[in-house]
Amino acid sequence: MAPLLQRRLDESLATLHQLNQCLPTLTTISEQIGKCLVDGGTLYLCGNGGSAADAQHIAAEFVGRFLKERRALPAIALTCNTSILTAIGNDYDFSQIFARQVRASVRPDDIVVGISTSGNSINVLEALRAAREIGAGTIGFTGTPGGEMPQLCDTCFRAPSDSTPRIQECHLVAWHLVCEYVEASITPKN
Repeated sequence: MAPLLQRRLDESLATLHQLNQCLPTLTTISEQIGKCLVDGGTLYLCGNGGSAADAQHIAAEFVGRFLKERRALPAIALTCNTSILTAIGNDYDFSQIFARQVRASVRPDDIVVGISTSGNSINVLEALRAAREIGAGTIGFTGTPGGEMPQLCDTCFRAPSDSTPRIQECHLVAWHLVCEYVEASITPKN
């Protein structure tokens, strides 16, 4: 078992090391989110399974705090309200569980973030399409090659891997970098 664990750890470290190549994209995403929040917009996040957990985690980092004491920043995970999710899934279709929420709440000065390791989660893609119809910003977090997601996003972070666990690990590190950048850019320097 130890060789398997060592192999997976080596894969993870090698993939994370490649994030250096993604810094320009992460900087752009950080600047887009920072501008949205400073200008009074809201960040909406969606995903399925582990990506749903990521959406909730990141919303919590913005609403609460990441590293610095600061004002609460408006961020909402579209994955949380089971009554809304199940009503839309039952009355319409599971593919619409996020898009319908986007149409109800998102405004042009907001950003919708789709998180999908494959880039092909239909309900996430539908949320991004709905955001585009409204004129809101769209950001994607996916893997490589990224599926359909990059075509629906103003900016798309593609983790440098096609392995779901490695993509998820990259997403967590990337989001922590984005949170720190945004927090530093909007917090007054003492």
